[in-house]
Amino acid sequence: MGRAHGHKTRDRNKASLPQVPKNMKSDGLDVEFDRDLADHDDLEAMARSKAADQRARSKQKR
Repeated sequence: MGRAHGHKTRDRNKASLPQVPKNMKSDGLDVEFDRDLADHDDLEAMARSKAADQRARSKQKR
């Protein structure tokens, strides 16, 4: 008996696995931040992060 005989039922199940709807997915932003305690480096990092997010979203739309 070859290797493929033992994996037939497991492989057939992969096509029927449920997918998470887009409205239930999070964007991964769950960080608490206080602007009063932020210094210049924190604000610059936020600006760079926001710009990178916009570039990534514009590339996804293409």
